[in-house]
Amino acid sequence: MSSDDVAFMQDMKQGEQHVAPGTVVFSQGDKPDHLYTVLEGKGLRHKTLPDGRRQVVNFVMPGDFIGLQAGVMGEMRHAVEATTAMTLCIFNRSDLWKVFQNNPSRAYDLTYLAAIEEHLLGDALSRMGQHGARERVAWSLHRLYRRDVAIGAVAGDGSISLPFRQQDLADALGLSLVHTNKTLAQLKAENVARWERRRLFVHQPETLAQIGLVEQLQPETRPLM
Repeated sequence: MSSDDVAFMQDMKQGEQHVAPGTVVFSQGDKPDHLYTVLEGKGLRHKTLPDGRRQVVNFVMPGDFIGLQAGVMGEMRHAVEATTAMTLCIFNRSDLWKVFQNNPSRAYDLTYLAAIEEHLLGDALSRMGQHGARERVAWSLHRLYRRDVAIGAVAGDGSISLPFRQQDLADALGLSLVHTNKTLAQLKAENVARWERRRLFVHQPETLAQIGLVEQLQPETRPLM
């Protein structure tokens, strides 16, 4: 961001909020007064189906801008829940339009973030339709791993935080828990990657990318709101 962009965002910023693991940041159907940038921590986006079942839509990572759906459509069509402790940068929902009115470069960044989310959902849907469990799991692990690599969130032992359940990954990829568990066991046996004690160790990133049929190996530069 330029110095003017930084000043603009600082003026919009209302403060920071710390939430505990398990906190529902947004409920489905909420019409929240605030939007957030995730500064620290991870979570889940999920949707409650008419029969009460929960479908994981995506994972929330540091740098994500959450609540845009409510800012544009009036209400949240899915929920956002903190899996770990999270630190959120707070913006007033009513100030969203000021971005488009007064700062075209920031408005472009906001549109770019929305386009990235649309692309990821389309990519995930195509993989669920055309790829097997092995490719889906490898693609997802590689995507989550490279997000943390991009922000320098890799621990000294080469692992990243992956504080989700195998059921969450299975739901997001349209797989059964049994199938997901077997696939993860295969990747571990091949010394490609292992997920244990809420940490993901990727021993062979290029091999994981090849298995997941990843086309772009380097993470994209993402704007931060």
